[in-house]
Amino acid sequence: MAEAKTARITVKDKEIDLPVLTPTVGPECVDIRKLYGQGGVFTFDPGFTSTAACESAITYIDGDVGELWYRGYPIEQLAEKSHYLEVCYLLLNGELPNAEQLEKFETLITRHTMVHEQMHYFFRGFRRDSHPMATMVGVVGAMSAFYHDSTDINDPVQREIASHRLIAKLPTIAAMAYKYSIGQPFVYPRNELDYASNFLHMCFSVPAEKYEVNPALARAMDRIFTLHADHEQNASTSTVRLAGSSGANPFACIAAGIACLWGPAHGGANQAALEMLQQIGSVDRIPEYIKRAKDKDDPFRLMGFGHRVYKNFDPRAKIMKESADEVLDILGIHNNPTLQVAKELEKIALEDDYFVSKKLYPNVDFYSGIILSAMGFPTSMFTPIFALSRTVGWISQWKEMLGDPDNKIGRPRQLYVGSDKRDYVDVAKR
Repeated sequence: MAEAKTARITVKDKEIDLPVLTPTVGPECVDIRKLYGQGGVFTFDPGFTSTAACESAITYIDGDVGELWYRGYPIEQLAEKSHYLEVCYLLLNGELPNAEQLEKFETLITRHTMVHEQMHYFFRGFRRDSHPMATMVGVVGAMSAFYHDSTDINDPVQREIASHRLIAKLPTIAAMAYKYSIGQPFVYPRNELDYASNFLHMCFSVPAEKYEVNPALARAMDRIFTLHADHEQNASTSTVRLAGSSGANPFACIAAGIACLWGPAHGGANQAALEMLQQIGSVDRIPEYIKRAKDKDDPFRLMGFGHRVYKNFDPRAKIMKESADEVLDILGIHNNPTLQVAKELEKIALEDDYFVSKKLYPNVDFYSGIILSAMGFPTSMFTPIFALSRTVGWISQWKEMLGDPDNKIGRPRQLYVGSDKRDYVDVAKR
């Protein structure tokens, strides 16, 4: 039997041996849980860039070589051969379903896409020009007021029901948020449509005329859902886990994740990328902005390029690029100024020594923004679509956390740099 690995750290002349944990793949982890008890010190890691906050068997990322796996399956294979609801089953259960399991799961999700009718009135409390993300944060959080029979996190059956409800109803809620923001009537889901087609139908159809979903666009949307389904311990996933560690109900936890995703450095990145393309405006202005991006003293940054985790090409970006090319060809969009800027900027970034040397490749946000814009979505809907895609990842991580025997309420420590102890002075003497 191999000898257990340890890491030795010296604190105030005291040597402490800490266990080294070995993952299936990836960097080993020094277990510091007893460091404070034995050494009286904390670790300091702003942004948690070197800290594993949990043990997980769901998603693996190797940013150096550009790999992303769901439950061990490379994202490239899932995007090519699978579809979103099958990926949902995989993330939730750990294994791919057989034909009978998949059919049962798809039917279950399809039959739960409608929302409680009284939720329609809840939407009317928002201003007509409310951002769809603001609406989604409120409505998803309010689901706990409508579905009392699935809020007990200690009941595995209720956890399962809540999981299925969230996956099924998020597209409906996202579509309703969109319809409300543009003043159109809500469109009910249709059971004969697949998951992605149903979402497009709820977003773009109107009662006055028949709407046929383009199968190729539905496939592109399904691929967007798949590529965004989970991404390890990012900010929003960590938020869901932290909220869940307190025992909060699943709807509150997912609402917390949506709120975190709203940030422009996270889920809002594809919106920021498209707005940057619109700011550039025309192909002839690209050299000016390239020059600004290279100037370290200029605050301008090219959005949609590079990634905090991936130090190589984002594996999702290659797949998304193929989808972007397909969608633009299908829709015959070639003269749109914003998309012309995107194509030329992409070409330059892939060939320019500055971007290549710094590995500032176009990322998944760059291409997803192009696709969603071409489909007709306003930029305000980009992050809600990201949220409904990521819901299954959040739920899978939440369920895994609740089943972890080492789970305890999250309580990060701090390096206090405030005032030392001092005595209160009466206001008259200050």
